[in-house]
Order: sequence, then structure tokens, then C-alpha cells
Amino acid sequence: MTEHQTAAVGQDTVSVVLAGVGGQGILLASEILARAALAAGFDVKTNEVHGMAQRGGSVIAQVRFGREVFSPLVARGSARVLGALERVEALRQHQFLASDGLAVVSSQMVVPVTVSSGQAAYPADVEQRLRAAFPRLVYVDAVEKATRLGNHRAANLVVLGAMAHALDLPDEAWHEAVRSSVKPQHVEVNLKAFAAGQECAQL
Repeated sequence: MTEHQTAAVGQDTVSVVLAGVGGQGILLASEILARAALAAGFDVKTNEVHGMAQRGGSVIAQVRFGREVFSPLVARGSARVLGALERVEALRQHQFLASDGLAVVSSQMVVPVTVSSGQAAYPADVEQRLRAAFPRLVYVDAVEKATRLGNHRAANLVVLGAMAHALDLPDEAWHEAVRSSVKPQHVEVNLKAFAAGQECAQL
């Protein structure tokens, strides 16, 4: 068993939740995470809810890895990391995160149909609510960082990079997962976005 496997297995199965809205790349992010865990030698199970993905609705993906994983479902209060590409979606899924878990949240605001149609209001104090809900919070402008690198759609990799330090997976596994999950012409920008996210988590 490798050093990384020992670290993760020592905590039993590692549970991760990714949240956002359709079109933000949540499903690609979950695929990369699952492939990185597989590359590191773990058993992996995933669960994705994306029925509203094409209409801009909420999207959630659950990834669990360890020596042997029996279910893809993340129990409330058990996730080591919650990664969110939209800030209100982080609040919506906060119940999954363990009390000592890490939340990585992009500051992006996506106004849902219920708000644009006047049926609901988008909270004005989202950042304060996030800081109150998550004692361990990395709050990052993932879209701005990805745009600076040349592709705003790589914001999901910025978030993954910021999540990575809490997941005990080697960089080589992440890099292999990126290369096998995205088109060749997008590999470089996605690797740079991942590295930018790692830097955010170290600040």
C-alpha cells in the first residue's frame, strides 16, 4: 500500500461532494476526481444527479474512494470536502460536509430562474453566510483565475486544485486524470488552472 493509500484508508472511505449548476463542469470535475483516485490505486464509487444540468438547474456529484467502497452515496455530515462552483449551491449542500471538513467555494453568482422571474430573491449576504456555515473555507474567484489563464470554463479545475490538498492524492494521479478526461488541446490550460487552485489553498 502506498503512502497516499495509507493516509486515505486511515480515515476509512473518503467522501467528496461537488455542487453547482448545469453547464459549470461539475460532471467533468467529478470524473477527474474519480480517475485521480483510481490512478492512485483506490476503489471508487460515484453518484451524479444531473437531470437539470441542461436547464441550468442544480447539479450535485458524489465521489467516494478508499480501499473498498460499497456505496456511492455520501451520508450527511460525512464529506471530507465540499467543492462548489456556485456560492448559493454550496449553502444548499452544506449538510453533507463533516464538522471538520473543508469547503472550497467559487465566488461565482448564477441567478436561478426562480430569482430572475421574481419568485425568489438571491441572498445579499452570501459570503457572510458561507463563512458562518463553513469554519474551514477557501473562497476563491475561480472564474477570474481561469479567465486569466485563457479559458473561463476551467474554473472547475481551479476548484479541484484547491480541494486537492485535503484529499491525499498525488499530483501525478491528478495530472493523469486531467489528461485522460479532457481534449488534448485543453490539457495545458486545465493543468494550469489546477495548479492555480492549489496555490489558492496554500495562501
